[in-house]
Amino acid sequence: MARIDLENMDTVQFDVLKELGNIGAGNATTALAKLINARIDMKVPKVDLLGFSELANVVGSEETVMVGIMLLLEGDISGMMMFLLEVESAKHLVNKLMGMADDEGGEAMEFSSIQLSALNEIGNIITGAYLSALSDLTRLKIISSVPNLQIDMAGAILSIPAIEFGKIGDKVLLIETRFDDETAIDGYFVLIPELESYDVILNSLGV
Repeated sequence: MARIDLENMDTVQFDVLKELGNIGAGNATTALAKLINARIDMKVPKVDLLGFSELANVVGSEETVMVGIMLLLEGDISGMMMFLLEVESAKHLVNKLMGMADDEGGEAMEFSSIQLSALNEIGNIITGAYLSALSDLTRLKIISSVPNLQIDMAGAILSIPAIEFGKIGDKVLLIETRFDDETAIDGYFVLIPELESYDVILNSLGV
């Protein structure tokens, strides 16, 4: 049985999870900058434990169309991770990677097969960088599934982890990150460990 109580997490536990989120997001930002060959400044991430019902409002609303990249986690910890981007931000990153101006990439809400492939690659690299930082810090083995890309309303994308993990707890760790090159890019990392995995993560860090 898990020792941690997400409803009554103490300050030390929460601060450790926040720091993990900060470091993971920083690693992902570095990987993204290398990928698109541009300087990217990252604002200090906002980290919070939220209920599934609160997530959609943080990213805009349930009707906001987002790009969602989801992967399942196994190994020493189990759960799910998501990276969410607003469509306009996703299109900007894809165009940057492909050396295109934003007005060359077609309709803002549509992606060609090549752009979708590039978007998958972006998602693969930044989520991999994020998880690599977590693994290095905790010395835990974290194995991720092949990323699953979805473009849909935020409510529909977020319903997947809510159904899958809502039965074991309704809190998720949200890392809200803003990247800046010449355009503001809002990204959201959502880490959803199974309840016992929070204990494994904290124990690995001596908490």
